[in-house]
Amino acid sequence: MKEIQHFFIRHFITAPISIGSWLIFVLGASMNPIAATGLFIAIYFTGSFSIKQIQLSSNLKRLGMSRSEYNHIKGQISEAKLKIRKLNGLYGQVRSVQAFKQLHEMNSLSRRILNIVRTNPKKFYQVENFFYAHLDSAVELTSKYAMLVNQPLKDKDIRIALQTTRETLSDVNKQLEVDLRSALASDIEKLQMELDFVDVTLNRKKPLLEMKGDNTNERK
Repeated sequence: MKEIQHFFIRHFITAPISIGSWLIFVLGASMNPIAATGLFIAIYFTGSFSIKQIQLSSNLKRLGMSRSEYNHIKGQISEAKLKIRKLNGLYGQVRSVQAFKQLHEMNSLSRRILNIVRTNPKKFYQVENFFYAHLDSAVELTSKYAMLVNQPLKDKDIRIALQTTRETLSDVNKQLEVDLRSALASDIEKLQMELDFVDVTLNRKKPLLEMKGDNTNERK
């Protein structure tokens, strides 16, 4: 999602138009500066909103998505960002090196998946389970693990619960790796097709180059 780029483009367009209009109102039409400022604000925000809608429509057409699909995915991305932020806040609460490593890997995998979907929203459908289930599991289990590990009691039941949670977190970590592979699957396939095309092209040119070399040697 090119939101930052679109933001600067529409304000780069709207700002000079609005400022120019304000100068015309004040200097050319001798309008009251306060009234001119009101019109300046109206022109600025109206123009910015209009360009934003045009950008959105163009982006949706390029992606082949409806507005409702786009808004749904955008909402899921926002929720996922909050969940990942919650995972980040748990670093100081886990005590073991193993748990810290698991948490770091889950954070890293989750951020990569999220960035891929932000860049190409259509990939959301390749990793729906990440947004609907797997990221939630990572957050909930890590939160419960952090709560248990910080309890003053360390009886047998708590130790068993901690061990079980660590094992389950390991499974969740593996599932996040699968999600990342799914997000990259189409890119890898496309890259392989391009590599195959280049390979075929080079193999076609190779005999021609060899023939040219033979002809050169014969002339010599």
